Amino acid sequence: MNHRNLLVTAVTLAVSTSAWADFTATPEQARGIAKEAYLYGFPVVEMYKTLYTQAVDKKSSNFKAPFNEIGNTAKAFTAKDTAFVTPNADTPYSFVWMDLRAEPLVLTLPPIEEHRYYSVQLIDAYTQNFAYLGTRSTGNNGGHFMIAGPNWQGQQPLNIDRLLRSESNIAYALYRTQLFDDTDLAKVKQIQKGYKVETLSHYDKHKAPPAAPKIAWPKPVANMSDTPDLFRYLNFMLAFAPAQDVEKDLLARFKTIGIEAGKPFDLSKLSVDQRKALEDGIADAKAEFAEFKKTRVDTHEVTSGDFFGTRDHLKGNYLYRYAGANMGIFGNSAEEANYIGYFVDKDGQPVDASKHDYTLHFAKGALPPADAFWSLTMYNGKNKLLVANPLNRYLINSRMLPDLKLDADGGVTLYLQKKAPAKELQSNWLPAPDGPFYGVLRLYLPKPEVTSGQWKMPLLTPVNQQNQ
Repeated sequence: MNHRNLLVTAVTLAVSTSAWADFTATPEQARGIAKEAYLYGFPVVEMYKTLYTQAVDKKSSNFKAPFNEIGNTAKAFTAKDTAFVTPNADTPYSFVWMDLRAEPLVLTLPPIEEHRYYSVQLIDAYTQNFAYLGTRSTGNNGGHFMIAGPNWQGQQPLNIDRLLRSESNIAYALYRTQLFDDTDLAKVKQIQKGYKVETLSHYDKHKAPPAAPKIAWPKPVANMSDTPDLFRYLNFMLAFAPAQDVEKDLLARFKTIGIEAGKPFDLSKLSVDQRKALEDGIADAKAEFAEFKKTRVDTHEVTSGDFFGTRDHLKGNYLYRYAGANMGIFGNSAEEANYIGYFVDKDGQPVDASKHDYTLHFAKGALPPADAFWSLTMYNGKNKLLVANPLNRYLINSRMLPDLKLDADGGVTLYLQKKAPAKELQSNWLPAPDGPFYGVLRLYLPKPEVTSGQWKMPLLTPVNQQNQ
């Protein structure tokens, strides 16, 4: 990270409280630019918050492992896990935060049984999924895979199965290993032990290159993703993500409000009007997203597959990238998994278990079509985390089908509500919080009829609690 040496003279001291040299936009211009920059930068800063708690802050309850080492979670996520929103509880995670500045990393995957799904999602600093390893992309036979940063110029070793490049020097490898049930944990732990991470020099037994400079990681502050504080962390993270040619004009506009890779962003130097312009721009961005979610996401006009993927897939749609980070950061690309969000009922009303119970009915032969598995998970609408409940049941998935009660027509009805239904229906109960909630139906390795629209998702039906 480059730091500027500021020569403070008596003259500059006199004007520093009323102007900031790097802020050249008028307040009217700044509002529009801040809106753009907020949508652009929010995913980057949300990623930084996860990075800090998982790889930097060793006192954090969510700390996983230092950079370039792997941390395994040999259990499914529960309501106590708060590192990131909308986690899944089907696939215990493994985590590698990658610092690729000095040299590439080599990720080694073990071979696993054919019927078990696993994947390694490779995510750059913009939250873009630049590649995958695992069942769909490289198979279940394992292998050695090299991850290189944007500046690496070396030679790929012959015994590397694939070279993959990140456009940022800080990147994330998020592993998912399918857990069949509680009795399967020992097997998942064994698979996780086979996940290896090492530097290229260690892997091919060559002399290590000089270490990259030590990084002074700024400590996150409260509300940093909702205020102009976000731009300070964005500047910090952009230092690890070289500018792309396609974004030169955009970044030039950002520079007029002090957003520039590696530069300080000092809110204290802004005038009252400048700061208000940034705050208004952020409010405009949030309002645009709220309208977008209401009219296009909740109505299923756009799906999760639009929000997650490579830079080429996203095609510069920063509202989509923001939506993904806001509703479920680090979501999978469409070919890896399909996510269907249940935020409203069949009448378009926001779902709230303090007002209604809900049913979700799958007709006979119309269960979610997935080559790996499907899962419906419940989330608290207020904090976007899993819902604590007496059954410790956070989801219902395809492996639970033998234990579910079938309807008379051979279909399956699930009950999403805060209180337990009748005893004979409790196998089909997905406990909800006493208030707003949302469900996410995940289809891992979705079949073609999902993306083609041939398979129609069922809608949530509200049930009047007084009639229960």
